[in-house]
Amino acid sequence: MVHWQHPNFHAFLPIGHSYTSILSDMLADGLGILPFSWASSPAGVELEYLVLDWVGKMVGLPEHFMNSSGQGGGCIQSSASECVLIALLSARHRTIQGLKTTHPHREPGEMLSKLVAYSSKLAHSSVEKAALIGFVKLRQLEHDENFSLRGDVLEKAMQEDIRLGLVPFFVCASLGTTTCGSFDNLQEVGEVCTKHGVYLHIDAAYAGGAFVCPEFQHFMNGVEHADSFCLNPYKLLQVGVDGSMMWVRNLKTLTSSLTVDPLYLKHKHGDESLDIRHRGIHLSRRFQALKVWFVIRTYGLEGLQARIREHVRLGKYFEAQVAADERFEVVAKVTLGLVCFRLRGSNDLNEQLLETVVKKGRVHMVPGMLNGSYVIRFSVCTPRTTEDDILFSWDVIRSTAEEILEKRQQRCDGCQDNGSMVDSGCGNYDDSRVVNGQDDTVIERELWA
Repeated sequence: MVHWQHPNFHAFLPIGHSYTSILSDMLADGLGILPFSWASSPAGVELEYLVLDWVGKMVGLPEHFMNSSGQGGGCIQSSASECVLIALLSARHRTIQGLKTTHPHREPGEMLSKLVAYSSKLAHSSVEKAALIGFVKLRQLEHDENFSLRGDVLEKAMQEDIRLGLVPFFVCASLGTTTCGSFDNLQEVGEVCTKHGVYLHIDAAYAGGAFVCPEFQHFMNGVEHADSFCLNPYKLLQVGVDGSMMWVRNLKTLTSSLTVDPLYLKHKHGDESLDIRHRGIHLSRRFQALKVWFVIRTYGLEGLQARIREHVRLGKYFEAQVAADERFEVVAKVTLGLVCFRLRGSNDLNEQLLETVVKKGRVHMVPGMLNGSYVIRFSVCTPRTTEDDILFSWDVIRSTAEEILEKRQQRCDGCQDNGSMVDSGCGNYDDSRVVNGQDDTVIERELWA
């Protein structure tokens, strides 16, 4: 087993596996209902719509995203990856329908070949997968020095594609990227999308739960431009896996691209309420809303805010340990509980450090790549992690680094004593000095040979 709930598990992103959520899952499994329509489970559907509005208001979504608005609404999908796919399919359907009005004689396949989607290079891999499934082009754009997608970069890319006869139709903006927890500039990106009539989906799978705290809601400036928004309550809101909450500003745009209505699923209340089955891909679905309801009723807004602030505090605490050691560097701004750091030196050195730490089996982390630099991701993952656990993990990382650096220094000293070239495995070797795919040390070694 890989124990995700162990306090020394710092890989990927947090899973808020609370006792309350476990109890509610047991109850939901015992009830064994499938709330895909009002007829199949009135209480299941009503509760799902209710908790979506609760959480939507807690994180500060505009009123038009609420189920109670009569315009937009949402439901619980299986994952944020599915949310991205559903959003892209909705955008594709909307765009092709629009193109048909101006180009009635063109075949849908020809229109499909012109569609282009956009995201940052740091967007989750699910965006690339959604583009593959949707048979559309995807442009992954450069970010700025803060690892944020900016409006001018998006505008330039769209203008280039329009001149080539292509049709921009979908943008995925990330709030809390998987690699380093950075935030795209939503205001700028949103203005560009509105200008060009392009569908904007916001992937806030990780950071979205933190927006229940007012101090983080400024990252949502520009959300009024969005067509859809998703967050994973199982990351920061203490709800167990799985389930991703997705809201759309216009239900008609969503349901028109997904509705299939066989006779055996029709019911007499169909005109009075919009069934959940029209809002997603899957029909069979668990009673996920019960978990969210249990957790909110147990913790309350203030309790969830306290949990998230502790998550952030512990992330900052680890950041402080790294910053105090001059051999290490923090690579990206730490906003929540995700810290990207590395040993000063080569990518090979940092890869060796992570592999050695993980092999010891006492602390678990995973890597990332930022601007060509191999970084180690340290995420505060479980609600039971304490400062003592952070210090234990840091001690393992620091002591392992000392072992590796000492061995590399011994090899370096041996090379110098023998009058040999500096070896690429030496701690003094820096593979960041690359020109046209080769660095000066490698070139000199080849000439010497």
